Amino acid sequence: MKLPKISNININIKNEDLHNMQILHLSDLHINKRTSVENIKTLVDICNNIKYDILVITGDIIDCKVKKIQNLLKILNNLEKVYYISGNHDLFYGIKDLEKILDNFNFIDNKTLFIKYNDKNIAIAGLSDRFSKFFKIKRDENKIINFLKKNKNSILLAHQPKDYNFAVNTNTNLFLCGHTHGGQIFPFHYLVKLVQPFLNGLHYKKNSAIYVNKGLGTWGIDFRYKANNEITLIKLIHK
Repeated sequence: MKLPKISNININIKNEDLHNMQILHLSDLHINKRTSVENIKTLVDICNNIKYDILVITGDIIDCKVKKIQNLLKILNNLEKVYYISGNHDLFYGIKDLEKILDNFNFIDNKTLFIKYNDKNIAIAGLSDRFSKFFKIKRDENKIINFLKKNKNSILLAHQPKDYNFAVNTNTNLFLCGHTHGGQIFPFHYLVKLVQPFLNGLHYKKNSAIYVNKGLGTWGIDFRYKANNEITLIKLIHK
């Protein structure tokens, strides 16, 4: 996992309550036995030297059993104000064990909450991954939909871009996700586009802004081509 420079992006949103809010967005770390302690420590240092309001991680922190990488994962507890939803790899390798280790994280699979920003209540919801059903975890879609419909200044986190409709159909201001790795290795971009509505980057649909993070780590082959990894600092702008 080679660490990139910080990418800064402004996202236009419809709700003035979110104006100037800064969100540090990570995704798809895919930490495994080959990941070095130095790399994780450097990642934490990079994040902690950035001014942000919240840090979100949109799935797939792990790529092996938690017990094999506990020393690496514990370092991540030095991150602050983290809101996290699981990805398919987290579910496969042990989401319950991951939650026990990352005790400084806010795990928000199928959860709703409010955070304070400029004395305003900002609504945040997390939808568990589409693979949840294979691990006997219910995706509480109705709960998430009803919550987002009731709150106009809202942010939705999910792992896969496919879930963008939950944001668009509820007029959610911002939808953040990952999963695609931006295709990871060209020309596999085209295969990803067959199964996901967005490959990477910023998109707007109706009243919602959608951002697909290309992630930090790799899956399968430890190689990227024409799909650079990213750490993204998002600034929300009301116009």
